Formats: sequence, structure tokens, C-alpha cells
Amino acid sequence: MAQDRAAAQSATDDAKLIAQDVDDERVANNQRTFSGWLWVFFGTLCIAYTSFHLYALNIAPLETWTFRLVHVAGALVLGFGLVAARVFLADGQSRSLISSTVDLWLAVASGALLAFAAIPLVQGYMTHAAGGMVNAAEGLFPLGAPAVALATVIGIVAGWTSSMRRDRVLWTDWILMAAALVVLAYLLLILDRHRFSNGTSFAPAADVWICLAGMLLIVELTRRVAGMALVSIAAVFVAYAFVGPFMPGFLRHEGFSVTETITYIYSDKGILGPTTAVSSTYIILFIIFAAFLQASKVGDYFVNFAFAAAGRARGGPAKVAVFASGLMGMINGTSAGNVVATGSLTIPLMKKVGYRPPSAGAIEAAASTGGQIMPPIMGAGAFIMAEITGIPYTELVLAALIPAILYFASIYFMVDFEASRTGMRGMSDDELPKMAILMRQAYLFIPIVILITALFAGYSVIRAGTLATAAAAVVSWLTPYAMGPRAILKALRIGAEMSIQIIAVCACSGLIVGVIALTGVGARFSSLLLGVASSPFFPEAIGLLLAMIFAMIVAIILGMGMPTTAAYAVAASVVAPGLASLIEPTLVGYADPDRTSRLIAHFFVFYFAVISAITPPVALAAYAGAGIAGADPMRTSFRAFSTGLAAFIVPFVFFYSPAMLLEGSLFQALQVAATALVGVYFLSAAVQGYLLASLGILQRLALIAGAVLMIQGGILTDAIGVAIGLAVLLPQRRANRKAVQPAA
Repeated sequence: MAQDRAAAQSATDDAKLIAQDVDDERVANNQRTFSGWLWVFFGTLCIAYTSFHLYALNIAPLETWTFRLVHVAGALVLGFGLVAARVFLADGQSRSLISSTVDLWLAVASGALLAFAAIPLVQGYMTHAAGGMVNAAEGLFPLGAPAVALATVIGIVAGWTSSMRRDRVLWTDWILMAAALVVLAYLLLILDRHRFSNGTSFAPAADVWICLAGMLLIVELTRRVAGMALVSIAAVFVAYAFVGPFMPGFLRHEGFSVTETITYIYSDKGILGPTTAVSSTYIILFIIFAAFLQASKVGDYFVNFAFAAAGRARGGPAKVAVFASGLMGMINGTSAGNVVATGSLTIPLMKKVGYRPPSAGAIEAAASTGGQIMPPIMGAGAFIMAEITGIPYTELVLAALIPAILYFASIYFMVDFEASRTGMRGMSDDELPKMAILMRQAYLFIPIVILITALFAGYSVIRAGTLATAAAAVVSWLTPYAMGPRAILKALRIGAEMSIQIIAVCACSGLIVGVIALTGVGARFSSLLLGVASSPFFPEAIGLLLAMIFAMIVAIILGMGMPTTAAYAVAASVVAPGLASLIEPTLVGYADPDRTSRLIAHFFVFYFAVISAITPPVALAAYAGAGIAGADPMRTSFRAFSTGLAAFIVPFVFFYSPAMLLEGSLFQALQVAATALVGVYFLSAAVQGYLLASLGILQRLALIAGAVLMIQGGILTDAIGVAIGLAVLLPQRRANRKAVQPAA
């Protein structure tokens, strides 16, 4: 074993590696960094949190509600300890906006409130241990529960105004951490009753206060880790639950009391519903898997492999970005995070070989966004899709294969045409890792191979993810980065830290999902889509197309500024049911039209939720790329939009040609894949204005028309698309041959 590691170290030294530490931990501008006892304390909490999930998922499962409550509360405790309420200044501090006296009195008051709230909890648990019934309407519960909510409000507001240091935990965050534990303890104590009383007018007032405190904690942590976009949308939906009776048209509902609304949202119909179900199982497991890959430096290997494979081609770094971002996307759950991880390396190299800054940032943003639709992991959204639709994850992975190939092929064609048009070079052999040396380390792909093999061998997603995680640790023993006990503990710590954002986002999305379920607005939106499709003012085909365009716009708007997981969860609740209703009547002859319609509808909204990250005016992935490239953010976002244009067309093909999602015969799937691939080739040429030579405006319009016809998938439309493409291609080919012929 020592000889194997020594040989791997020698190979690493000789490989002229470009990528090093591409997936190392990056400290956000409001993230704390600790030393001493705080580092030990929070490191221990992180390790305990991830170990708890591995134990509960694989060895000793907990009751569902209990498991999800602990999952959310643990993320809140870690989140408030590790992420500050405001951005730190350059010196690692943020100044106080209130006097020290006020700050002190707020700390004392909030601490006293939580101490008072703990009294009925202790009494309740003692009563429960003695075999008695716990009644939250008696004793101090009616006073203790509002005290928790008030302490939570004080902690949140004071956190926005008090002074902070990066290496210390502010008192307000200790209060919020304690409040999260009190909320957990209360809900676990009255869990049996809460299951049956939530969403009714019979729920005790104490339950309302506790659920409200839990909601506020989730919203505040989401604001810290994901910004205001999701928080704002959640606030709008919660407000809608109360103002719905005064809304016009399909938005109007009968109205619900505060008790019904708040307790319903904090149940398995909302916060503890599908989004948290997925984050507490599949998502956190695969984040731990990603942390183990990160600790074993597999991310570096993926990027170096991409450089060795594509770096020599013209515009090589851009093509590397396409490959590397696809590979990294399998272990990275956010588009913007993928941009930061790989773009910090590829974007400067793209600029070096001739790409302009907006193009470099846009290419990386579009490629990184595609990582969310790349099998087998497809980011966290695929797990939520499996949970909501009831379609097995392995079937979703297979269905995603052809669309993912088309997306990345279109970006590859885009960068190739731009490189050809501008005469860019590739990277020289001296600048690149040696493929022969990297091939000797191909065993680093083993964890991914084991994951795929286990999934298709019939293992559960949880078991397959656990096996792949263990394989990542074992494979590392063949590298210079062998994972011993210290490295494994570090991976467990990193896994917990990486999971905080996605867990907060999933829980906050649960607020929105809960309001949608409570008010029935999703069903009314479905009726609206059906109304548009069946409008007497349009032919049936035009009505269907308009309804789908309307659904696309809604999905993109809901996803703007939000992480992929939250964007899809919200869009799936609002848009997908209506789309499925539209699609099902068109699936005559399919064995299971209901399943196929759900598959198409959810992939439709999933794609647009993903590509909202590169859709102006709010394009988080493009903005991240622009920051690294030093380019104008809005210009970069429009470039990213055009670079990923195929992703805006392919979802419509799901409707007209379900064979693209492998719904049909193998011949149909191959035909759609082949013709659509040619179609995206022509589309990329039209967008870049270059095929074999520069294209005129009429030629570009003709290629766009031909591309759309070929992507559409019918035999007649394919033939017309090919004819149009050849009509543009052949004259260019003849002109190109004459241009390169030597003079007589």
C-alpha cells in the first residue's frame, strides 16, 4: 500500500497538474472561522450531525417526524453558529448599530425568556416520563411558548445591529441556537397531538407560537445562507394565505385563521414535507459523498482529466470548462458554487487564449448550470423530483441522459464556433497534464462507477450513496491523500457545513409548498393553464404552445435568484400539476399516460428552474462568472443565456417527442437523439453567426428554423430541417474550399 501511494505521488509530481484544491473549502463573506475551543466545539457538532444521519439512514431509522425535526433543528444550530447575520468587514468585524447598554439589556431579556420557557418543558418531560399525558393548555405552556417566539424575534433583530467578530459567536446567535433546541424539544413533547391538530382551529395557542418561532428561525437562516430572493417569495406566499380572500380571480380562496395556517405550515404538508424529506435523506447523504470526494482530491483529478482530454482543441480552456463543469456538477449541488469551484481556474485561461471576459464568464456559467442536469446525481433537484412524482430515481437518471447530452453538446459547439471564428489556439502539450499519467489514476472514478452500478443493480439510493462514500475513502488509500481517521472526521465536518445552505433552502421552500397545499392555488393555476390551452381564440395547437410558454415564464420567474432545489420545489408545486393535465390527453397509445405526463411536466419545470441561474435579469451563475472574469454582470448574463439557448428549446421537445426522455421505442429515442444533435449544431452556428465561414442574417434565420424543426422530432420536420441545413452548409463548404486552394 505504501508503494502504491509513493507511485501515485510520483505520478502526481510528473503530471504537470493544472488543477489543485479546486474544491477546497471557500469562506463566505459572512461565514465565521474559529480556533481553539470554538473550533473543537462546532467541529464536534458537525461530525455528530453527519454521523447521526449516516446512523439513522443505514442502521437505526427514526420515526419520520422525529427524524425530520431533528434534521432541521440541527441545521439551525450549526447555521446560526457558523454563519453570521451580516457581512464581515475587511478586518473580520462588523460594527454595532446600537449602544452597548441596549445590547446588554436585549441579551439579558432574551436569555431570561428562554430560561422561563424551559420550565414548562422540564415539567412536561417529567410528566411524560412518569406516564402522564402532556397538555400544552395547562400550566406554564401558554406563557412559555410566546416567550420562545419573543426571544427569537429579539435574537434575529439584534443580530442585524450588534457588533460581530469572525472568530466569535455573537450572543444573539447563541440565543437563536438555544431557541432552535427549545422549539425542537417542545414539538417532540407534543408530537402525537400536533400530527392530528395541525391545520385545524383546535390547535392550542402554544403550538402556534412555537411553530411561528420555528418558521422565523428557518427564514432567518435562509436569509443568511441564500439571500433575500427565496425569503421574499416565502413571505409573499405566507401573506397570500391571509389576504387570499380579498384577491381577484383564480387567486381568491376562502381564507384561513392564523392558527390553521401556522400549524399547517409546520407539518408534513409544509416544512416537514417533501422538500425536507429529501434533504434529510438523499441530499445530505450525497453531500457527505461529495465531502469525501473533496477530501480525497477527486475534484482536482476531474478537472485535470478534463484539461488533458480537451485542452489541446482550439479554444481549449472553454472546452475544458464544459467537461470539467459536467464532472464537478455530479458532486456539486449549486450552479453558482460550481462556477466558483471550476471557473476560478478555467475563466483566466479562457481569457488567456482569446475569449473576451463576458464570453469566458458566460461559458463557465452555462456549463456549470448544466451540471445540475447531468446524470447520475443531477444535483439535489432530481431527488426531490423522485419524491414528488413517485418515479424511481434510476428511471429519472435514464430519462435525463439525452437532454443532458444535447445541452453540453450545444455549449461545446458554441465555444468551438467562437474559437474557429476568432482563430483561437488550444493549449500546448507543455501546458497540459499528461493523459497517460492520469489514466493510471482512473481508479478515482470507482466511487462514481459503484454509485451507478449499485443504483441500477436495485440497491436503494441511500444504500448506493453509502457504498459510494465508503468507496471514496478506500480509493483514497491508493493516492497521496489517503483518508485516515483525521481525514474522515474532516470529511464529516465538511459535509455538515456544506449541507447547511441546502437544508435551510429546503425547509424554507416547505413554507411555500405548505401554503400552496393549504390554499389550493396550485390546482387553480392548473385550471388557468387548461383555460389558456382550450381558449376559443386560438387553434388547439397554438393554445397548448401558449400555455407551455406561460408555464415556462412562471417557472423561470419563481426560480430567479434561488438555488436550484428551492426553484424546482416551488415550480413543481405551482406549475407541474397543470402541465401534466395538459400533456396527458396527448399521450394516446402510451402504456401509462399518467406516469409519462408527470415525467414530462416535472422535467419541463426542472429544466427551467435550473436555467433560471443564467436567465437575465437575475442570473446568479452568470453573475458569479462575471465576478471572476471581471466582466459586466448583465452583459455576461445575456451571453450565458445565448450560450445555453438549447436548454430553452429542449424542454418543449419533451411535449412533442417524449422519446427524448426514453418514453417510447429504442428506435424513436435514437432518431430523436441523432436529429436533435444535428439541430443543436445548426442552432449553435446560428447563434454564433459562424459555420464554416461567417453567416449572413438570412442564413442565420434559416439555420434557426432548420434547427427548431430538427429538434422537434418528427420525420417530416427532420427532413425539412436537414434540407435547410444543407442549403446553408454546402455553399459555405464550396466557398471555404476555394478560399484554401493554393493559387495556380
